[in-house]
Amino acid sequence: MAEEKTEEQEKPGTPEIEQEEKQTEEISEDKLPFPRATIVNMLRKHLASGKQIKGQVKDEMNVWLGKMVERIAKKMDSYPYAYVDGGMLREAVEPYETVQEIELEKERIIKQLESIKAACDVLISEVDRKFRK
Repeated sequence: MAEEKTEEQEKPGTPEIEQEEKQTEEISEDKLPFPRATIVNMLRKHLASGKQIKGQVKDEMNVWLGKMVERIAKKMDSYPYAYVDGGMLREAVEPYETVQEIELEKERIIKQLESIKAACDVLISEVDRKFRK
C-alpha cells in the first residue's frame, strides 16, 4: 500500500484539477471586446439579487457578445451601400430575435404531439380490451 501512495504522489496533477485551473483563469481585460464592468452590470440587472457571477461567466459572455457584434456587422457590411441604416440592422438581427418565437413554437408542437400520443394510447387500450377475449 505504501508503494501505491508514492505512485499517486508522483503524478503531476489530475486532469480535473488542471481543468479547474484553466477555467478559473480570467482573460485579461484588454483582450475582451467590452469592459468587464459593463457586462457585469448588465448581468446583474437581470439576475436575482445576491447571485454571484463567476469570472468565467463574465469573460465568456463578453467574448460571446463580441462574436455576435462581429456576425451582425459582417451581415450589414455585405450590403453594397456606403452607409448602414436601421433597416439593415433589423434584417441582420432578425435571425437572433426569432429564436424565442421558434422555442415557443417547439413547445406548442411538443404539447400537441403529447396529446396525440395520449389519444393513441387510449385507442390502443380500447383495441386491446375489445379484441382480447
